Amino acid sequence: MALQCGIIGITNVGKTTIFNCISNTKGETNAFAFSATKSNIGVIQVPDQRLYELEKHQVTEKVIHTTVEIVDIPGLAKGSNKGEGVGNKFLGDIRNTDALIHVLRCFDNDALPHIDGSVDPVRDMETVDFELQVKDLESVGKKLQRLEKLIKAGDKDARHGLEVLTRYQDHISNFKNARTLEIKEEEKRHVSDLFLLTMKPVMYVCNVDEKSAVAGNRYVDQVRETLKGSDAEVVVIAGAIEAEIAELEDRDDRIAFLKDAGLDEPGVDKMIRAAYHLLNLQTFFTVGPKEIRAWTIKRGMTAPQAAGVIHSDLERGFIRAEVMKYHDFIALGSEHACKEAGKFYIEGKTYVVEDGDILHIRFNV
Repeated sequence: MALQCGIIGITNVGKTTIFNCISNTKGETNAFAFSATKSNIGVIQVPDQRLYELEKHQVTEKVIHTTVEIVDIPGLAKGSNKGEGVGNKFLGDIRNTDALIHVLRCFDNDALPHIDGSVDPVRDMETVDFELQVKDLESVGKKLQRLEKLIKAGDKDARHGLEVLTRYQDHISNFKNARTLEIKEEEKRHVSDLFLLTMKPVMYVCNVDEKSAVAGNRYVDQVRETLKGSDAEVVVIAGAIEAEIAELEDRDDRIAFLKDAGLDEPGVDKMIRAAYHLLNLQTFFTVGPKEIRAWTIKRGMTAPQAAGVIHSDLERGFIRAEVMKYHDFIALGSEHACKEAGKFYIEGKTYVVEDGDILHIRFNV
């Protein structure tokens, strides 16, 4: 599925360092503000230990993880909406993403000066929010003008749209993000064509120094206190350590490095999984001797829609889905055992696929 998660933040917070830890492509990192001239786009594997548990019960030629696209967007600054720093181009790159990973600098480093003179992640968060809010106000304002013309022409729906857009305008004008406005789901259709930047779901990554990798620090505490009461997820990552771990090819070396740092898994793995859920995604599996594979679908998709992710022919000619639950398969050890235990299900076109389902699609084209 062509879904993108954008990494955003002000300049010199470690966005590209984190991007390089997880992506199949590498971006250039340096200590100069606004040195990047374009966004970096890469593909990340979503870590899922269940694939290797499945492999224990089904000999296979290869294991294939599901993936998500990630975009490393160069740093923003005060005035980006007017072209300052990297300017409007990268605000446009943000508009094309489906969800945001907002990286906040939560470490001190005299060799890497902060663009605003001091480390303050809450201020940085507000700076980026403000720049996105200004662009959203521009978008809302332009549509309000269009609706006013339609109202004069007698369009009744336009009047309702104007009421909804005015609520968004007032909300954002008070330095609030569009996603926090309490509004009926049906009314959101009036802004869906605007792809508002502050409507996108967001998670926050606190980039800390090595000694704060496990417990965080006072900067992380400030971020958590500011976000208290919201549903935003906060992940703590020591970017410099993660970069070193990512360079190690041997799995045992990585495990040893993690233990020395007091970590049970790379922080970026937690970030990737959180981003996956932020995009409202879930995983189903296909299991066989050729491959064991994870597939990405949106939550709420039916069996035919899931089949279409594998191949359009499977959706077009869908007959039924043969379904096993992951935990049943692991506990019982085989498809045959699932059938014997009554844990092998035949589902039709209305079946909503659940996370971890093992599917075999029957179709005829």
